[in-house]
Amino acid sequence: MLSLITFILVIGILIVVHEFGHFMMAKMIGVRVEKFYVGFGPQLWKKKRGNTEYGLGAVPLGGYVKLAGDNPEESKGEPYEYFSRRPGERALIVFCGPLLNYVLGFLCLWLVFSSGYPMFTAKVGSLISGLGAEQAGIKPGDRIVAIDGEDIKLWEQLQRIMRSKENSSSVKIGLLRRDKRYDFDVKLQQKELMDISGRKHKVGLLGITPEGEAVNVRYGPLKSFSMGLEKTFEITVMTYRGLWNIIAGRLSLRDSVTGPLGIFYITGKAAEAGISAVIQLVAVLSISLAIFNLLPLPVLDGGHLFFLALEKIRGRRLSAKADNIITRMGLAFIISLAAVVTYLDVWRLFSDKIAALFK
Repeated sequence: MLSLITFILVIGILIVVHEFGHFMMAKMIGVRVEKFYVGFGPQLWKKKRGNTEYGLGAVPLGGYVKLAGDNPEESKGEPYEYFSRRPGERALIVFCGPLLNYVLGFLCLWLVFSSGYPMFTAKVGSLISGLGAEQAGIKPGDRIVAIDGEDIKLWEQLQRIMRSKENSSSVKIGLLRRDKRYDFDVKLQQKELMDISGRKHKVGLLGITPEGEAVNVRYGPLKSFSMGLEKTFEITVMTYRGLWNIIAGRLSLRDSVTGPLGIFYITGKAAEAGISAVIQLVAVLSISLAIFNLLPLPVLDGGHLFFLALEKIRGRRLSAKADNIITRMGLAFIISLAAVVTYLDVWRLFSDKIAALFK
């Protein structure tokens, strides 16, 4: 039940923020908003205030803002209608949805870094047989405090340093064992791994796993602000690089994307981990939603922006027939993609149970 409630809240926040971006900019420009709906399917609630009808649907997997005159066939040329505005003004309305998702993602990361979030310490949990740490004499329960003279406290710091040791054959590990300091020379085993963006790189393996001990880590407002910006940029670059590698065939779609079912599963795990993990998830999903919506595909915001730019260059809109054909093709592609992603989610999460049915 907690997973379901958290899932609905997380998805609801992402949708409301996205649609509010369109709504806010339309109002600022002077375009009348006729409907602001969150969710699809049977209506649970609706209320009209001014010229806008607000509503809530039973299926919280989307939403929409209906602007006056946003269908060329319905447009009467009134100044408050969408198609009566210049291409640049319409582009602002379209772009502001993804923009607010970006802003939400950054603000969530800033909040997490400034309020504190749990991180594993560099305390050794177990050893991988045959690798350098075991051979050097490191034991479970040892607390690593330095690598090659660089002080560390957190497992994340240990991982960051080890990623930079791709050309090293050994490292000097400083650790505490029953409050007494020891130093060990540990041989590294080089292994080639592929990261989430599809890039191959070498990693020097120590042969240890974290014990699971966690501490709350927090930073000052200014430091958190810069870290939030840095993390937002990092997620953006990683996502675009991942998309490119999927297109280029270097990453499989099966292992690289997730849909509503996968997000539901991840949300449940985040809810179990605590509020900080949920806020981090909102940040990643919000930034990812912004990036996906800005792809130049028909139906998506990026597709609308592409055709608005084309309209600006040509000096006229596409014909109603061409616009209808492109919209149908884009919708068919999105529906097909959603079906494929849902299938992959089902197979990834329930393949063992499905296979058991046929034994």
